Amino acid sequence: MTKERVIEFRRPTMKKILLFLSILGPGMITANVDNDAGGITTYSMAGAHFGYTLLWTLLPITYALIVVQEMVARMGVVTGKTLADLIREKFGVKATFYLLIALLVADLGNTVAEFSGWASALEIFGVSKYISVPIGAAAVWFLVVKGTYRVVEKIFLVACTIYFTYIVSAFFAHPQWGIVGRELLTPHLRVDGAYVIMIIGVVGTTIAPWMQFYLQSSVVE
Repeated sequence: MTKERVIEFRRPTMKKILLFLSILGPGMITANVDNDAGGITTYSMAGAHFGYTLLWTLLPITYALIVVQEMVARMGVVTGKTLADLIREKFGVKATFYLLIALLVADLGNTVAEFSGWASALEIFGVSKYISVPIGAAAVWFLVVKGTYRVVEKIFLVACTIYFTYIVSAFFAHPQWGIVGRELLTPHLRVDGAYVIMIIGVVGTTIAPWMQFYLQSSVVE
């Protein structure tokens, strides 16, 4: 095989790899960064109140997360339009307006939870919330106003590596792995309100609405 043919053979492959990575990056961000303060709080409450009995929900929730992210990524690639654009085209401006208002309210609540988690975490190290919250707010403002999308995306990707500590923490907790495996594969279906609400909370904190808008917009860009 000549040198020219080797280059010609490698170029399409490299383009495909780069295209795959460009779509994989936003997917990793949405899948990992959503394990935020609100997520940690919800998962902790689930474990504290129901032990291992909610582990089985992780399998269908993870599958649903994969399906949803694949759909919005595919829609972004095929149409070249954001999720809000497609909703407006399909359901009209009025429906889109109310949907985005609901998304704004949800995002505001999520932002409050993030700052609460930031303050609580730094208080462990003796930093007052009256100091940590303004510093965090200033950092976010600087990134949004002065930073570029590429810089923010890189910061998010670096933040994703932090969640490898979840795996390490699981081993440090020394759970009874036999029980973990059994509860993971054995659904526990209960009809009491607290159990159902907790399942809804786990689903909501794993598959959040902002993820879909962010992922499809990133893929389009």
